[in-house]
Amino acid sequence: MKGIILAGGLGTRLRPCTNVTNKHLLPVYDRPMIYYPIQCLINAGIKDIMIVTGGQFAGDFLKLLGNGKDFGLQHINYTYQEGEGGIAEALSLCEYFATGSPICVVLGDNIIQNNINQAVTDFKNNNSQGAMVLLKEVEDAHRFGVAELKNGIVTNIIEKPKNPPSKFAVTGFYLYDKMVFDYIKQCKRSERGELEITDVNNRYIKEGSLKYSFIDGWWTDAGTFPSLHRASNLVAETGANNL
Repeated sequence: MKGIILAGGLGTRLRPCTNVTNKHLLPVYDRPMIYYPIQCLINAGIKDIMIVTGGQFAGDFLKLLGNGKDFGLQHINYTYQEGEGGIAEALSLCEYFATGSPICVVLGDNIIQNNINQAVTDFKNNNSQGAMVLLKEVEDAHRFGVAELKNGIVTNIIEKPKNPPSKFAVTGFYLYDKMVFDYIKQCKRSERGELEITDVNNRYIKEGSLKYSFIDGWWTDAGTFPSLHRASNLVAETGANNL
């Protein structure tokens, strides 16, 4: 299995800090934000990793991470996303890297207390077929993609609904088989001009091949000043991903 970290975008919600660096290089407590998804993948046994970045500060990732020796890696792959075309568009840039292998995708601003090891193991035990999303029960589900569950099955995912059908947010951790790139190619751009990962996940639902798992411990994104502050406090209090 290969790992992909999506760390592009312009970070507009974190300006003026992101006027001088990429969002994913901002500190979360005592480490750059990008350290957490890298360690999360390594903890799950995934060491073949690609980072998708963008913007005018993309070169700063190479300055910081190099080939990943600080994580015990021999190599990290990088690719560049022009503009903000959405999560699915960023993921599409990794088709040549995946080479038909199953992939674990992590949004670069998502941080968890524990790990995703069990979800990765379960996906592999299912012959790495279909897709799996990781869910977390939250009080502000309207901010996220929300899973609608019936009889233990995800029947639909709704992006940022005004009236969420459940409290189960789809977090920024996804597992996919090789079909994901075909499904992305079939997506149409949303009203905001992006290729939405929710559309890809709903395609897997339509095919009857999307499963889910729950995240243990706390989970947060760090894409706004309040959530970045919260993430730093949580890491300071309890630690995250063995960092």
